[in-house]
Amino acid sequence: MYRTVDGEELFIIDAHIALWDASKENQLNNHGEEFINCFYDYHRNLTPPEYHWDKKSFLKYSKETLISDVFNKGYCDMAIFQPVPLTDFYKEPFGDIKKNDELVKQYPGRFIGNGSFDPRDKEKGLKVLEEETKKYHLKGVKLYTAEWRGESKGYKLSDPWAKRYLEKCEELGIKNIHVHKGPTVTPLNRDAFDVADIDDAASSFPNLNFIVEHVGLPRLEDFCWIATQEKNVYGGLAVAMPFVYARPRYFAQIISELLFWLDEDRILFGSDYAIWEPGWLIDKFMDFQLPEDIVEETGSVLDLKVKRKILGENAARIYDIDIPRKKEELKNSPINARGDRSIV
Repeated sequence: MYRTVDGEELFIIDAHIALWDASKENQLNNHGEEFINCFYDYHRNLTPPEYHWDKKSFLKYSKETLISDVFNKGYCDMAIFQPVPLTDFYKEPFGDIKKNDELVKQYPGRFIGNGSFDPRDKEKGLKVLEEETKKYHLKGVKLYTAEWRGESKGYKLSDPWAKRYLEKCEELGIKNIHVHKGPTVTPLNRDAFDVADIDDAASSFPNLNFIVEHVGLPRLEDFCWIATQEKNVYGGLAVAMPFVYARPRYFAQIISELLFWLDEDRILFGSDYAIWEPGWLIDKFMDFQLPEDIVEETGSVLDLKVKRKILGENAARIYDIDIPRKKEELKNSPINARGDRSIV
């Protein structure tokens, strides 16, 4: 729980975390090493020096480390796992729904464990999605449209099989579709993360929420033009968040454009842990103020009310989380969330 200097409580949901295994032992080929090295470059280049991880810890970290960083030190009340299998690069899934579920069960009420699907798995994958929905009570999925699968270097949400899977999601009650549409990761192809297919998917499936992770960067303008028309499109701030430290002016441009084109109810906080830890991101975001010239140009407002929505209330709404009830539920949790902060 995060408390401001005047005692106001903010319920925080980190909508984008992972528990990954990119260890040497789990790397299937050199692509697995390339992939995690790219993650580590993002980490080193956009993180304050005092929060840098050593490479060995970054490759594979413990469940205890995640609990400490996300909750004990990170202010979060809840967090959402967004797994990416990458089974062409790693022996066991890079992000494993089974391992995530162990933490979901160990710490009731603290986690939401999302699943994933790949439409290139066709009929077999549809059956797996149905089985996993029943077993893990899925409320959302994370899609990685640039993931390699054999000779294929990616897919689009406008593909016929992708639409079959989205139809299945509607049937199963999976309403939150998180899609990586951001910076490429070596060796994946940049164009396979293009945001254009979001437009078709959101129009075709108005009852689903499409959370565009990383707000389409570096295609922010394209994303905003789509999201302003499609009211079931949301922006996930993972990857955009660390610029609040590394390039605050650039972050101001990003967040003001989102507030101008979308609205304050369709922007979700995500740390992209373990590339970045939520604690320092939240500290800097709460201290951050939009420059006067940007406010004058866009009319954007980033006050405490808006920050409260971005940090937790928006995710709570689309995941049907009753915040007052959840607070009561978590009072006896074995996890101790970080507390007071001396900011306005």
